[in-house]
Amino acid sequence: MSVESKMGRPCNHIYGVFVWYFFLFLCFFFKAINAQLNGNWLSGHATFYGSDQNPTTLGGACGYDNTFHAGFGVNTAAVSGTLFRQGEACGACYQVICNYKIDPKWCLQGRVVTVTATNFCPQNNNGGWCDPPRQHFDMSTPAFLRIARPGNEGIIPVLYRRVSCKRRGGVRFTLKGQGNFNMVMISNVGGSGDLKAAWLRGSRMTRWIPMHRNWGANWQSSVDIRRQKVSFKLTLVDGKTLEFFNVVPSSWMFGQTFSSLNQFS
Repeated sequence: MSVESKMGRPCNHIYGVFVWYFFLFLCFFFKAINAQLNGNWLSGHATFYGSDQNPTTLGGACGYDNTFHAGFGVNTAAVSGTLFRQGEACGACYQVICNYKIDPKWCLQGRVVTVTATNFCPQNNNGGWCDPPRQHFDMSTPAFLRIARPGNEGIIPVLYRRVSCKRRGGVRFTLKGQGNFNMVMISNVGGSGDLKAAWLRGSRMTRWIPMHRNWGANWQSSVDIRRQKVSFKLTLVDGKTLEFFNVVPSSWMFGQTFSSLNQFS
């Protein structure tokens, strides 16, 4: 046997091992990439409430007087306490898919709906769907029927993830209260959609005054801003901050809504 033939076997063996390990590397690499792309989808369940599409019925625990007026339309949902976070989730957007692999009978395959959290799904502390730690969406009927067939038992398995809110126009400020008590409903917020902090400043003020969440999307302060132009500063849960200068004219009255030119992206 020649020297070349003696050396050929170990060389071929090394080459084969290299190909095998490279193949394993590619498998793990693409598996990791796939996990990164899909890792933000979480499992939960969804139900629906009522067939009444009147927007005045969908604002709920977030305090939106009208979900069309607030910029959200009818694709809304009440979320369980785990997601609601004592009102911090108000205005947040979620993509929701019915989990066809688990329930092919009632799920519409490949259908996705984006809903805005506008309400709280109350818990009964008896193992209900909205009890912690369950992650649950009690969706408006129009939103539910985007991803599931009608006539089912009303409970479907879903996959969901947080997404950026796409809003038309600027952030809206509705002034409520009386005297020097100001409560401002903040709506049509883009970006992550959910507010972490808010400030206001009258045109005769020299600094930003912090506001406090009263309930849901309603923020309050006790400074007298009557007959002043009013500016706001908002910080979202994801840390993005925007300032809205003189969005409210000095002639404002309680009950009015003012839309800014600025919007979170």
